[in-house]
Amino acid sequence: SYGTAIPDPTFFTHFNYAFAEIYMVNGEYKGFKLQGSEFRFQQIVNLKSQYPNLKISISFINSVSNADNIQGGGFSALSKSDEYRKAFANDCKAFLIKWGIDGIDMDWEFPGMSWGADAFDAAVDVQNHVLLMKQLRETLGTGYLLTYAGYVTDKKIATGGYKYIDVKAVDPYVDFVNLMTYDISDAPKHHSALFNANADWDCDRTVKAYLNAGVAANKLVLGIPFYGRISFSKSPGAITYRNITLLDRSIYNIDNWDQAASVPFVTKNGIYYCGYDNDRSIAAKGAWLLGLGMKGMMCWQYDQDDAAGTLRKALWEATMQQ
Repeated sequence: SYGTAIPDPTFFTHFNYAFAEIYMVNGEYKGFKLQGSEFRFQQIVNLKSQYPNLKISISFINSVSNADNIQGGGFSALSKSDEYRKAFANDCKAFLIKWGIDGIDMDWEFPGMSWGADAFDAAVDVQNHVLLMKQLRETLGTGYLLTYAGYVTDKKIATGGYKYIDVKAVDPYVDFVNLMTYDISDAPKHHSALFNANADWDCDRTVKAYLNAGVAANKLVLGIPFYGRISFSKSPGAITYRNITLLDRSIYNIDNWDQAASVPFVTKNGIYYCGYDNDRSIAAKGAWLLGLGMKGMMCWQYDQDDAAGTLRKALWEATMQQ
C-alpha cells in the first residue's frame, strides 16, 4: 500500500497486497479497510486485465496504521468470537467478489505473542487462529486462495500457553504457506542463510519444522528478502538490495560469499555489516527447494529490488525455468 512501483507480472504468479487492517472498537468487530489509498490498490488489481492468470490476494496484518483506527485487540479479540469470525469471513468473501481478486493471505504476526504493542492472549490465540482459518475456508469455499505468512518454526510453549502457529492443525484449510525465512538473525550473523548452524535458525531448519509437523513440501513457499538485515535494535536496521548495490566500494565489499550458508554478506571496512540475498543465493535456494518438491519462492518486498530487476528475475529463473 505504501509502495509506488507497478510490479511486473512477467516474473510472478501471485501478488499479495499489503495490507488491510481490521477495526475492533470497544471489543466489537466493525469490519476492515485497506491501508493506504484505494487508487493504489486499484492499480494492482488492474494488472489482472492484462494478465488474467495472475492471482491477487489481500494480506491482513494484525497492527494498524490508518488514522481512524486503534489496535482494539486485533485478531486476538476477533478470533475469540464465533460471531466475529463469521462476520470477518463474510466480509472477506464480499471484498473478493467486489474487486474480482483471488484470495486472502493472513499475516497475523503472531498468535500468542507480539513484536510490539499489539494485543495477544497466549492462552487461546493459537487455537483460535485455527478456528479463524477454518471459518475462512468454510466461507470462501475452494474457489478462493487461503494462505498465511508462516513463522520459521511450529507453535511453541509460551508463558500462559502457546505462541506462533499450529501448522499441523491449520494445514487442512490452506492452499500454501509463505515461509518468512528472513530476519532470522541480525549482524554479524546471516538473516536468511540456507544452512547455518551458527545462526539462530536457517531455511533448512524452517522447512524441516513444517515437514516434521506433517505439512507437504508442495505447500511450502520459501521467503526471500529483498533487503539486508543490519540490526533489530539500532538504526539503520536494514538496507534494501537496491541500496546495497549502490554502496561506496571503497568502504563496503558486497561480494563476500559464505559457501556453507549459501548466502552473500556485506563488510564495511572489513567488518561484517549485513547479510542479504543476491542472484547467486537465490539460484542455490531454488535448486535446493525444487529438490525437496517445494512449491516455489516469494519475496518481501518488490520495491526493494534494483532498477534492473535482478532479484525478481533470479526468483523466476530459479523456480520456473528449471
